[in-house]
Amino acid sequence: MALVQKIGQVNPGSTFSMIEIVVALYHGGFVRFDPLQRKFLDRVLISKGHATVALYPILAAFGVLPESEWKAWGKTPSVLRVFGNNSIPGIDATSGSLGHGIGVGAGMAMAFKRLGSDKRVFVVISEGELYEGSTWEGLLFATHYGLANLTVIIDINSLIILGRTHDCLALNPIRDKISGLGLSTIETEGLHDSWMIKRNLESKVSNPTIDALYEKARAAGALGGKLLGAGGGGFLLAFVPPERRKAVEYALAPAISVPVKFDRSGSRVLVFEPE
Repeated sequence: MALVQKIGQVNPGSTFSMIEIVVALYHGGFVRFDPLQRKFLDRVLISKGHATVALYPILAAFGVLPESEWKAWGKTPSVLRVFGNNSIPGIDATSGSLGHGIGVGAGMAMAFKRLGSDKRVFVVISEGELYEGSTWEGLLFATHYGLANLTVIIDINSLIILGRTHDCLALNPIRDKISGLGLSTIETEGLHDSWMIKRNLESKVSNPTIDALYEKARAAGALGGKLLGAGGGGFLLAFVPPERRKAVEYALAPAISVPVKFDRSGSRVLVFEPE
């Protein structure tokens, strides 16, 4: 949020909605990294280019992007941009105009396949890009040429700039539409997958007490959860279908249940004290 205040043009909603995705891709080892050459062996394209900023701290953590660039962005002239640009170290394609990521990614995947390379291509798109004909053309191309080295990740947050997707033009069932093209599809419970990745990366993320509560919540019907506050403390947030809430509360007793609700107005700066 400090960066949002500093830059003023970053898209926080779209960026935050894919944080777990890119953390899993890079820190989960799906995108292979050569530490000697300090470069990634596989390609990652952020088709929803206005959210590319989510990659910058990750690239800095791997040493691909100078940390000084990340820290100075918004204060001094920088190579970083709000939208992805291939002039930025670690960014594989310039983005901005929606709907082109799969096509570009499919072209890369086709080239790697013909060269006999084992390199993989990951493309992150927004569900709003399913309104674009070029998205479906790219999927058809990938199907026709059997591009098994291409993985498309759809970040579904139910929002586009015009409003909620189900109000603008219903997209569901998205999985059925994609699999109907002959593509293999997987739906993930984002919170749980993210929890497991973070839990395995760093032991201090949780503790035995929190682990036990989390497992009880999952067994009772929670889809996933995350910690709010400092690692190993704070609040345990559980995402639970309405019909399973009572069961989860009973399973977690005597822990105190604090009801929460979603704020659909998006991210807002509540307090801003300029330096």
